[in-house]
Amino acid sequence: MAASVRSAAVRGVALLLFLVLSFAKHSLASDALSTPAADPRISIHEGFVDEKTCASCHADQAAAFSKSHHAKAMALADDETVRGDFDNSRFEHDGVVTTFTRRDGRFFVNTEGADGGEGEFEVKYTFAYEPLQQYLVEIGGGRLQALDIAWDTVRRQWFWLGNGTPAKPGSTYHWTGPFYRWNRTCIDCHSTDPQAKFQPQTNEYKSTYVATSIGCQSCHGPGAKHVASARSGNASSSMQDTSLPKVDAGMCFACHARRTRLLDGYQPGKPFLDYFSPALLRPDLYFPDGQIRDEVFEYGSFQQSKMARAGVTCLDCHRPHDAGLKAEGNALCTQCHTETKPERFVKQDPSGLFDTPAHTRHQASSTGAQCANCHMPERTYMKVDPRRDHSFVIPRPDLSATLGTPNACTTCHVDRTNDWAAEKMDKWYGTQWRKRASIAHAFTGAANGDGAAVEALRDLVGDQTQAGIVRGSAIAAMSGTGGADITADIQTAATDADPLVRLGAAEAAGNIPPEQRLDAIGKLLGDQTRAVRVAAANVLAGTPPHLFGDQQVNFEAAVADLRAYVEANADVAETQSNYGFFLFARQRTAEAEAAFRRAISLDSTLEGMRINLAEFYRATGQNDRSEQTYAEAIGMAPERADLRYGHALSLVRKQALAEAITELAEAVRLDPQNSRYKTTLAVALDSAGRTGEALDRLDGWAAGGGADVIGLALQYSLKLRRLPEALRHAENLARLRPEDQQISGLIGKLKQAINGK
Repeated sequence: MAASVRSAAVRGVALLLFLVLSFAKHSLASDALSTPAADPRISIHEGFVDEKTCASCHADQAAAFSKSHHAKAMALADDETVRGDFDNSRFEHDGVVTTFTRRDGRFFVNTEGADGGEGEFEVKYTFAYEPLQQYLVEIGGGRLQALDIAWDTVRRQWFWLGNGTPAKPGSTYHWTGPFYRWNRTCIDCHSTDPQAKFQPQTNEYKSTYVATSIGCQSCHGPGAKHVASARSGNASSSMQDTSLPKVDAGMCFACHARRTRLLDGYQPGKPFLDYFSPALLRPDLYFPDGQIRDEVFEYGSFQQSKMARAGVTCLDCHRPHDAGLKAEGNALCTQCHTETKPERFVKQDPSGLFDTPAHTRHQASSTGAQCANCHMPERTYMKVDPRRDHSFVIPRPDLSATLGTPNACTTCHVDRTNDWAAEKMDKWYGTQWRKRASIAHAFTGAANGDGAAVEALRDLVGDQTQAGIVRGSAIAAMSGTGGADITADIQTAATDADPLVRLGAAEAAGNIPPEQRLDAIGKLLGDQTRAVRVAAANVLAGTPPHLFGDQQVNFEAAVADLRAYVEANADVAETQSNYGFFLFARQRTAEAEAAFRRAISLDSTLEGMRINLAEFYRATGQNDRSEQTYAEAIGMAPERADLRYGHALSLVRKQALAEAITELAEAVRLDPQNSRYKTTLAVALDSAGRTGEALDRLDGWAAGGGADVIGLALQYSLKLRRLPEALRHAENLARLRPEDQQISGLIGKLKQAINGK
């Protein structure tokens, strides 16, 4: 996968605003299971029943569920469901003025449209309930868009969900663009059996669902057989009938996870990893110690916890129907963390006296004495929505001081330092807590590209006491450090019993030489888990067919899984573009070009899609088309340095050196810290016979530059016989490379030559 695709995909997923846990927090007193028939998107899909049917027998469960936040994840906009101020209220941000009005029982928003002009849009649905509520409007082609101005239900005010500079009208991250499209981004988790029904021929949608909001069948699965059994007199009063699958944690994780959808149609009882590929502990998503950084929801953090490994599930703490906590305050934790070891835990021992000042060091019942405040610190997303970390960490202010990880002590005591918190803990608990093993150092080293981190990561991969997601993330991180040969490590990880470790191995294989990949992960093509098979197929795309041997059948089957994933995400530009690289690696160039163009048709303003097409043209020798495609991308995003750089290289290939130099200079201006841009510009100037100008620029950059900039400055100083400057650059380079004897020898010769004059 190209770096530009990765960055585009990460950016698109990294800011997901609609898989938000706000759908896990709703309440209205009315019967939530009786969905108004007026909703044109309701369709009772095969195997399902009308949600009102469930309530007719299960009144107690229905009453409890009606109080939940799940029950109001999405609703038709009316006087009962809309919480925002639509009484001619006005909101402005960055020069964009939006007004909210109502008339004849309908709700309207007047704001900037896709064309940049002011337009009026009718609110069709509410989206979430608290602590914020968003609003969906229909803009044609079956597209529902989530307005990026939301209602803060606590402060009772409008606020903008974005950050930084507002996106251009009609672009990816404008509220009218693909990122805010309900059918594409949000649909999985706010309704009952939602089906996007994207129409590739027209780029339109015919989306339907069984119920507007989350309902009984979202968690219990299709109810038609259950209802038929009940009506025939063969079913008991329990929802856990043989006609319904058992609800497990996978059902929760299907939405409460940062994941990629691999296949449509997930239902309770089906393997989570056959339908979704969860994000591992990447540095853009998690802090080095595993705490949540970006909006990752609960799966990735909970999988790290000792609780998950002990068999604790969501329903041990959360009531199944109203989604509230089973007990208040510390009583929730002392269900298991009792003075006497609970019989339930055979290998783990959670016993002890924890709900006492002797442990908490805070006054009983105070904020600081609450277990969750120390071991489940909050982080706020969507500006107003605080969510707790579910890895159940132990505060480590010492790591915060050295590695920048958060800790509950100074999160609460905002006027204090990490050193203060660490000294307090020393007084309370002694200093042994500082020696507690942590994954933070290994992952910090990996994030910084430190090759020395490989050994620490290798230890994590082999530590069977660590969670699978930690071990899988460790093998993936090892592959990104460079230098050390880790092919054997990947091969070993590919045989691990934990599918998350095998998933990490498959992802890691993408960073080793192509000729080593088949030996390392070939067996994963026949893995029992779809997420692993898809990752393996993608990595092995460039393997010559004759090398697969007995694995050929498995490869073709894994490719079929990959195609199903592509089809399930037919409206996602990044997915289609990634598939283009897969097809190109298989030497199916015509299909690859179609996939790249398909991606652009889905999101014509996402620059990364044009970069990928331009690089495809470069790789296939179509230099004119490559340059033209880069130029088109720059027309949409002239301030992106990477586009300027790519365009410059395409101009070099066309032998338009003067124009290339202009673009390289722009790239340096836009990203003055990028040494690659600087050295490429200098080389281009030298090639144009402007070596003196190149050296002048390098002299200016050398003070804060790395060995590459200084080395090139040394080379051009020698070329121009500017020996004093050459000596200065050689001495600077020697400080960076003290072991390099050639530089030391050169310094001696330069001094001799200068003094000889």
